[in-house]
Amino acid sequence: MKEKFFHSTYGFRFKGEQLERVAGLLSLGKEVRTEHSYRWDGRERKEKGAIVFQYTLNGQGAITIGDKTTTLTKGHAFFVKLPSDHCYYLPKESDLWEFAYITLYGQEAQTYYEKIVAKHGPILTLPTDSTPIKHIFRLLEKAETTGISQGYEASGYAYSFLMECMSYFEHEKERKENLPIAVAKAITFMEKNYATDITLDHIVEVSGLSKYHFNRLFKRTMEEPPIQYLAKIRVHHAMELLQQKELSMEEIAREVGYTNGNYFSKVFKNIIGVTPSNYRNTQSYMPVDRLFIDY
Repeated sequence: MKEKFFHSTYGFRFKGEQLERVAGLLSLGKEVRTEHSYRWDGRERKEKGAIVFQYTLNGQGAITIGDKTTTLTKGHAFFVKLPSDHCYYLPKESDLWEFAYITLYGQEAQTYYEKIVAKHGPILTLPTDSTPIKHIFRLLEKAETTGISQGYEASGYAYSFLMECMSYFEHEKERKENLPIAVAKAITFMEKNYATDITLDHIVEVSGLSKYHFNRLFKRTMEEPPIQYLAKIRVHHAMELLQQKELSMEEIAREVGYTNGNYFSKVFKNIIGVTPSNYRNTQSYMPVDRLFIDY
């Protein structure tokens, strides 16, 4: 039976001293695997000195590191170097494994990989909206649209991903785990209901505090007012919807919780720096599954 899989994968072969000394981008992709022949043995891989970060989006995968096997479900990631004693695969009890990945190399990439794994282990848990995962999706969007055409650019993206990981595991994760209950409730409410016409009063009600105390606590904790935080959530989702050319600005505005298209445009420009129309019109789409090479 022929394997069924769906993917957008990108390979990068750039030259430049900074790629080996700092960080380089070797490959990037998003895949869905449905056949149990999918299997990568890290002891047999030829990409010497490379580092693989792979994040599960849906379904279930598995990885064996040494003599320990871990089931990988939504939100689980692994960080491994090549070659090494590991093997990741689609297990028999799973019908599907959807994941995104990024493969890096370079001396600084190795250094930060060692720091992360030494402190947090090779198996990591991150929400889909965490900064490292959003960085991977931004890179996928970049590869699919305008492309990544030279080594310095690729090196910058690779190093930025590592910094996003360091920042998340050293600061952001700890902060989220220690959020005041009222703030955590408000953020969860906003993330689930951004597409509806929620107001500050709705958010305050969920928090269980008075408006005065909630506003003070939220701004002190998140370093911005709750309505500004909500606006950023909405704009983030609007940026994804803007890739769908068939949607009008009014439709996108409604999809992210704004009843007025002009007001949505004003908020978008205030946060991103350009209007949603200009943002959409600057995207030039290219075929997928490309290999970017410089000579």
